[in-house]
Amino acid sequence: MKQAPGPTPETPTLTVRALPGLKEIGAADWDACAFSSETLAAGDETYNPFVSHAFLSALEDSGCVSRRTGWLPLHVSVERDGERLGVVPCYLKSHSQGEYVFDHGWADAYERAGGSYYPKLQVSIPFTPVTGPRFLIAPGADPDEATAGLVAGLRALRGETKASSIHVTFMREAEWDRAGAAGFLQRTDQQFHWENDGYATFDDFLAALASRKRKNIRKERRDALEPGITVEHLTGADITEAHWDAFYAFYMDTGSRKWGRPYLNRKFFSLLSERMADRVLLVMAKRAGDYIAGAINLIGDTALYGRNWGCIEDHPFLHFEVCYYQAIDFAIARGLKRVEAGAQGEHKLARGYRPVLMHSAHDIADPALRRAVADYLQRERAHVAEAVDVLDTLTPFRRTDGGDSCDGAEPSTTSPPESSKP
Repeated sequence: MKQAPGPTPETPTLTVRALPGLKEIGAADWDACAFSSETLAAGDETYNPFVSHAFLSALEDSGCVSRRTGWLPLHVSVERDGERLGVVPCYLKSHSQGEYVFDHGWADAYERAGGSYYPKLQVSIPFTPVTGPRFLIAPGADPDEATAGLVAGLRALRGETKASSIHVTFMREAEWDRAGAAGFLQRTDQQFHWENDGYATFDDFLAALASRKRKNIRKERRDALEPGITVEHLTGADITEAHWDAFYAFYMDTGSRKWGRPYLNRKFFSLLSERMADRVLLVMAKRAGDYIAGAINLIGDTALYGRNWGCIEDHPFLHFEVCYYQAIDFAIARGLKRVEAGAQGEHKLARGYRPVLMHSAHDIADPALRRAVADYLQRERAHVAEAVDVLDTLTPFRRTDGGDSCDGAEPSTTSPPESSKP
């Protein structure tokens, strides 16, 4: 276990440690912080599967997250008199891949000016564009004290590792506000989420849409399954290694053909199933007795999180059916509040997914780069807010004034879902 410089002027009684992997902290201790009432305050999720020790350790133990892949674990822990106050999932990065909050332009500009952008510190869930807590507070700890200690610890670690910057991505808005108050630069982006407005069935959801949009979705679902395709929902003990073999073939095919080298290896999926199968939903499509496509989702207490998709046969609308409509079916059946289908993808609008804001925070050591990025982010935040407002007018839902709906957000068969990315 590596100890970062401390105590600091901001936290004179605190000890900061950088943990080179989750083996340095037990699952019970980590999860106590990840799922404490102090961590989850002001949120609607009581269990976010991505911040669990099970998920993060599966990434590490499979080798998907390591020095070799450019994701070196250096999780930050803050203690007072030997008692842990909080932890942060943190990685020393040698590139900007697998993050979904793009800073390649910042890196290129800084390198052209003679600086060294890498390494940098990334506070996130690797390969996962899902909002969740990032400052994990121990039960009974004072959130303000623990957060201040974790921020001080991250800055101390930045200095020790000679990192250019700290990036906290897909954080909850309350944490984003606290990070801004601590001097972090604030950034926004957008995703598309489906919201469950108390629907009892998929038809109830369709009834909320304009008639033309409702007909389009019914046609897409019918056409997707017309070639004799059936769909299965698998979770828990129903998921076998044979299912993972089939899904991994889909995942690798999609990654290799469209998006370059996939991030996840076969071992990761076995470890995921071993450690948290009850939180995994595999949506698998079968034709003529063989699996031909699938999508993996993780199940929270209030949301379903769509992640990766792949196929070995191309059929019109099949990825919409497997990734979006089946996810809505499952969420309604489970009484979940929303479906989060990953980053990007305006084609999701026509399928009933609404635009929402995402939040990240960035702490840059070099004053000149910090000023340039701050100026850029001010303009970007205004653009993102305007875009969300415009996109929200293009949803397929009926107007509240009694009219049908605007005709925006046409269906598309060409835009792949975000979950097809490796």
